Amino acid sequence: MLILPALSAQSASSKAEVSADLQQAQAALRAHDSAAAHRLFAAVLEVDPGNAEAHGNLGVMAFFHGDCAAAEPHFRAALRTQPSLTKIKALLSVCEKQLGQPSAQADMESAFQQLQDPVLRERLGIELANLDYQRGQMERAAAVLQTLLNLEPDNVDVLFFAQRVYTELADQTLNKLAVLAPGSARMEQLIAERLINGGDVKDAIRHYEKALQLDPRLPGVHFELAESLLQASPSDPATVTAAQQQLEDAIGIDGDSANVECKLAQIAIQEGRTQQGLAEYRRAYQLDPQNAEAQMGMATILERAGKDEQAAAYLRMAVAAEPFNAKAHYRLSQVDKRLHLDSEAAAQLKLFVAVQAASQKVRQLYREMNPGTAAPGKASLPNG
Repeated sequence: MLILPALSAQSASSKAEVSADLQQAQAALRAHDSAAAHRLFAAVLEVDPGNAEAHGNLGVMAFFHGDCAAAEPHFRAALRTQPSLTKIKALLSVCEKQLGQPSAQADMESAFQQLQDPVLRERLGIELANLDYQRGQMERAAAVLQTLLNLEPDNVDVLFFAQRVYTELADQTLNKLAVLAPGSARMEQLIAERLINGGDVKDAIRHYEKALQLDPRLPGVHFELAESLLQASPSDPATVTAAQQQLEDAIGIDGDSANVECKLAQIAIQEGRTQQGLAEYRRAYQLDPQNAEAQMGMATILERAGKDEQAAAYLRMAVAAEPFNAKAHYRLSQVDKRLHLDSEAAAQLKLFVAVQAASQKVRQLYREMNPGTAAPGKASLPNG
């Protein structure tokens, strides 16, 4: 609970008495004797009414007992004597929020930027984001939450809050787009993307095509349409040809990318053009060395050529780039077996099982949240 360093008493005539009371009060806090600590800090203020340490600690004690009305005057008194007490500023701003004071948001923002203590910064950040959320300031809330996620990417409370804010932002932008440009190419693209997420690839293709009718050079759509065509009919020659044309159009409009090269490689290998496929996977890897699809694509071709050591190197890159890629873990475990790397093989197989189980849980949660809607991803055993 103690957040202020010991300070010398400001009253020269009672310095010894105040110093003794402060030391005893700190000892009482360490012994979790809050009643004695409160009594001793109050005694300090009788002798030295402006003592920042006593005010600060009395404020902290009241704050953590949920009494912001009692904590606030102590915090303000401490800051009058020592304006640099950043933690006190932070706690005061939280109290201002709870007491409904107009200055709360500005004070919370200022304290949030200055704080170094990770625990208090998380508490203040969530309070600030919640205030922004309540006031409908979603962009500001999202900025605060992103800062917290950069510090603690696995914090469940922050992740939950961020998901809520991002969903609100997505809905707001969708509504605004629907009002401003209901028949636009971008609206058709957005509808298609929503349909893809819902598992309706056939209708998504129709909306992608409509978007391109409205704007043939719309960035991003040619690639998304190609992906959808390959997903809908991966073995139909006419569909594959149409997808390849969309990928070439994507290069002409958006420029080359690792994702486009991977799809071209996929088509080439499917048509028996293995060397062309390998060249395109290599091109994808050059464009983006962290692209797991390119890494796994090269590994596939190398495995088929009996070059397991080289394949394993790319698969290790893939599991590092995408730790939750179950297929990558499984395939690396199988290559390791052939290379007699038993320890790594066992570890990768264990990771595969764990990732698969986690994915199943996610899919089940998705089904519970969206009954009647296809869950993302597939739960099948990788076959190479």
